[in-house]
Parts: sequence; structure tokens; C-alpha cells
Amino acid sequence: MNHTTALYPPDALILAPLSGYTDLPYRRAARECGCRFAFTEMVDAASLAYARKRSEGMLLRGEEEEFLGVQLVGADHEFLKKAVDVLNEYDFSLLDFNLGCPVPKVVKKGAGAELGRHREQALACFRILAERSRHPVTAKIRIVTAEDPAPTLELVRGLAELGARAVTIHGRIREAFYAGPVAFDIIRTVREALPELQIIANGGVTSLAKYREIRRETGCGAVMLARGAMGNPWLFCELTDGETYTPPTLEEWQLLVERHIAGMVELYGETSAMCMARKVLHDYFRGRGFPGPVRAKISYLATWNEFREFLDFAIREHAESYWSRLASEPEAERRLRRSESR
Repeated sequence: MNHTTALYPPDALILAPLSGYTDLPYRRAARECGCRFAFTEMVDAASLAYARKRSEGMLLRGEEEEFLGVQLVGADHEFLKKAVDVLNEYDFSLLDFNLGCPVPKVVKKGAGAELGRHREQALACFRILAERSRHPVTAKIRIVTAEDPAPTLELVRGLAELGARAVTIHGRIREAFYAGPVAFDIIRTVREALPELQIIANGGVTSLAKYREIRRETGCGAVMLARGAMGNPWLFCELTDGETYTPPTLEEWQLLVERHIAGMVELYGETSAMCMARKVLHDYFRGRGFPGPVRAKISYLATWNEFREFLDFAIREHAESYWSRLASEPEAERRLRRSESR
């Protein structure tokens, strides 16, 4: 753990690796709003090792992407070895190991957040990455328990001893998924106990107030954004600009959404892209003054032309009062989006 320079700047805002979301078009939308540090989607080690062609699209890196990390998930040693060998052929800024994903299909394989609860097994897996990867290695974990910081601290200490350049801590236990209070105190305890290791705070950052809270309560400078940026890449602008932040106008919102979906069509082809785009569009439309019956039509979009017609229709049907308030009361965006998203 004798690294003289931190992997990230002290005030870095990092886009989390979001499975099924943070592909190249998604990252480009975030980068338009100021995102500098981003990750590919979470990549399954077994799939990468034995079904490489199906996973290669997830490893695309845009020529303009100065920083791009890749995240690996898995618990089988042989799969991990083969997957790291594949990733060594690619140019990434770092390789992150997932010890925090709580979704059932991951934890039932003993990976993600389940692996993170078993320190020795987790460290044995991480050792493979640390010894085999040509990229700097990091890890993303969840707190092990909400009552006692010791298990989390010991896990992070072990990762640091094996060469982790940074560790991101999501301040919720596995069962909490993405809701409920964030254990700021445990993140702070780990950060203070391991001052030579860069700790990135993660969990519940959806606004400037939440961002300031997590930095204040954990003492961490770098913060990872996840669900708060889904459908709201402008969150990067908000956290960077602070009190001077200006929410997007309706036209600015529309143009970015169009570019995002157009990028998906270019990358995946129209049929596949429009199926994948539905969940992305639901995020963009949620909480922005569009009536429920309008948003419901997103689930049936199948072609680019249908999307364009729908977007024109949605603009005509939007709640004008919502968008007009943003020009004079930027805080209304955050309040309205939060209330409508519950």
C-alpha cells in the first residue's frame, strides 16, 4: 500500500458500473454533463472467459474516453484467471472487483455482496486480480454489517494489503439493496483507520444536499454516483456547479435524450436498441412533469420513428408548469423529481 499518488483526484465524481446501463452511449450522455471518471457495465467473469464474443460489446471504449475502468464479478478462481487474461488485452484505466452487487442472480453464485461477507474467500479471489492484471486494481464493496465496523474494516485492510489502489464502500448491507439509511459512520471509520488508501463513498447521492452530506459525514472527497444519475446525467453538473447549477431546459433535455438513444441505435441496431432503450427512457421521463399515461407508451416503442413520434407527442403533453418553474426555481427540479420517483 505504498502508492504515492491517489488513483482519483480528491474531489472526483465517479459514475458507477451499472449492469445493463453504463454502455458507451450511456457514458457519453454522462460525459456531456461533466462526468470524467466512468466504468463499463459489470462484466461476469464466467461469461467473459467462455462466451467472450457475447461480452466484447460491453468492453467498448470511445476514443474520447480519457478514463474508463472495467469491473469484474465472479467467485470461481479459474473463471477469474481466464477473464483477467482477456481484460489484459484491452486498454482500461483500472480493473475493479465487485464485492457489493446484491441482486439474487449474482449472490446465489456466491459472488458480489455474498462473496464480500466471506473475507478469506473474497481476498483469495482479489489476489488473482492483483497478481494477474496489468491494470491497477481496486474493489467496490458493501458494508458487511450495519452495527459493527470491524468486519468491513478488516475486509478493506486485506484488500489494501493485496494491492488495492482504492476501495469504494456502499454504506448499506446486502439486504438493503439500494434503499434506507447509509452507514456514514462505518465508511468514516474505515477511511480514518486506513489513511494511505483512497476510500470512495457511495450510496444515496441524488442531489447536491445528499452529496454534501456524504462528504461531510464520511470525510471522503471522492464520491461514486449510481442510481441518482440514472435518467439524470445532469447530476454531475449539479454537484460540480453547486449553488450556480441551472437545470436543463426542455429543449436541452430533449436533445440529450435523442443523442443518447441515437447512439444506442448506432451501436446495437434499431431492433435491439429500442428494446434496451425502454428502461433508459423510463428513467429520463420519470419525475419530469410527464403524465403517467404518456410515460406508459415508452414500454411499446419498437422503432426509431416510433421513438421520434413519441418524443414529439410527449413534448406536447408535458406539464408546462413544471418546466417553467425550473427557470426561476432550480431547487424545484430536485424536489419534484424525488417526490414523483417514490
